[in-house]
Amino acid sequence: MDGFAAALTPVNLLFALAGVILGTAVGVLPGIGPAMAVALLLPLTFGMETSSALIMFAGIYYGGMYGGSTTSILLNTPGESATVITAIEGHKMAKAGRAAQALATAAIGSFVAGTIGTALLVTVAPIVVKFAVSLGAPSYFAIMVLALVTVTAVLGSSKIRGFAALGLGLAIGLVGMDPVSGQQRLTFGFAPLVDGLDIVVVAVAIFAIGEALWIAAHLRSNPARTIPVGAPWMGKEDWKRSWKPWLRGTAFGFPFGALPAGGAEVPTFLSYVTEKKLSKHPEEFGHGAIEGVAGPEAANNASAAGTLTPMLALGLPTNATAAVMLAFLTMKGIQPGPLLFENEPDLVWALIASLFIGNTLLLLINLPLAPLWAKLLKIPRPYLYAGILFFATLGAFSVNMQVADLWLLLIIGLLGFALRRFGLPVLPLILGVIIGPMAEEQLRKTFQLSAGSVNGLWSEPLAVGIYILIAVLLLLPVLISVIRRARGKDSILAAGLSGGGEITEDEVEQFDAATAAKHKADGKHGRSTGTERDES
Repeated sequence: MDGFAAALTPVNLLFALAGVILGTAVGVLPGIGPAMAVALLLPLTFGMETSSALIMFAGIYYGGMYGGSTTSILLNTPGESATVITAIEGHKMAKAGRAAQALATAAIGSFVAGTIGTALLVTVAPIVVKFAVSLGAPSYFAIMVLALVTVTAVLGSSKIRGFAALGLGLAIGLVGMDPVSGQQRLTFGFAPLVDGLDIVVVAVAIFAIGEALWIAAHLRSNPARTIPVGAPWMGKEDWKRSWKPWLRGTAFGFPFGALPAGGAEVPTFLSYVTEKKLSKHPEEFGHGAIEGVAGPEAANNASAAGTLTPMLALGLPTNATAAVMLAFLTMKGIQPGPLLFENEPDLVWALIASLFIGNTLLLLINLPLAPLWAKLLKIPRPYLYAGILFFATLGAFSVNMQVADLWLLLIIGLLGFALRRFGLPVLPLILGVIIGPMAEEQLRKTFQLSAGSVNGLWSEPLAVGIYILIAVLLLLPVLISVIRRARGKDSILAAGLSGGGEITEDEVEQFDAATAAKHKADGKHGRSTGTERDES
């Protein structure tokens, strides 16, 4: 109740409104996600109340999750990776003249899922906090390693690229002065680096500068053609076919959002597959089924609420936006983690209460304003990204008022461009920058408690269990790949024998080599699977 009292003040209501409007706008515009918007706004929040800034950031996050569905439905261009599934059925509905119904089920589904997800956050987060407070340094370090490893292993086209991005992030996090010995690390004699790289500069460079350079390299000046849409509405049959997918999508989204490697991509896919199996109209899937929009959009927004659970309760972000929000707390001198609920209860509960308010505002704003959001898509890209570069540069300079920060902004921005060019995921790098120093602190504490013995790392039962889980997560895909490869060769040999052919092991190896060469040319890695051999 105190949280609602704080969130409902005129100032905080205004920030919540600004957040959801801005969030929807950045979600609608392809390539500009909530993480970039929050990173760009970090420098502007220095003089703001912490709770007001966090409320605005949460509004941007929820709004961005919703806004991405608009481009998916009208343009077949997901504004966010989590809305890729929405594009499958949503755009087909739009082309069939049902864009209004698709946008309406996306908006209402987002509201239902966001509200239920936030209620679950209220219930689950304090329980997680009570558990986390009892943990020692070895367990906390193990949890951080789990978060880094799982997020890195799951994202991107290959694990090698994910761990390469993580290594870059950890290296950037080490820049500055050693917290124990006072020795300078990775500063190369450059005085402005002694205090370390400011997380604001890193976040703005990676998201805003890197994305702007990437878009500029692939610029198409002609605005995309959007499908006209009237005021969103739903008929009786649409309601009947949507309410169950909303609830099932919520059930998928929240738990995955709360997992260290969850995110919204997996639950949206699972929701889509489930609705396709349970639907009474399976023939409509692939041609514009409303369930294929309702379920994934609900899963998308429920995962957003789930993401805030480990961020607030454990101080562990599971996606880029949460990582930047956590950086904001650190910048304000607030220690994220289990003690956040105890040390800053007013801040936490005002933020959670604002999520209920922001969800309601999103529904009230987005239903009537859908045609306006569609017009945003006609802004020429050069103007849009010129503005982003201007505000990014201004924001980075305002942090410390040092010209050196502008050079760092450019250098790290080029690194962000290189990440996109070579297919390295951005999130592991950002997590490495933020969680790396925190993990180092817990590692130092662990060794201090164990008098320098490595055995201290697994001195607690939970830490042992987490390391076993990490090993399983890393080794299981390798084992599955080996088994599939063995089965693939067996199936080829069996097919050759049954057909009277003379397929030998040498020929199978030649097929492997040819497929690997094809994958390399396509920018893929790894050897062929049994399915590919069967098709050939």
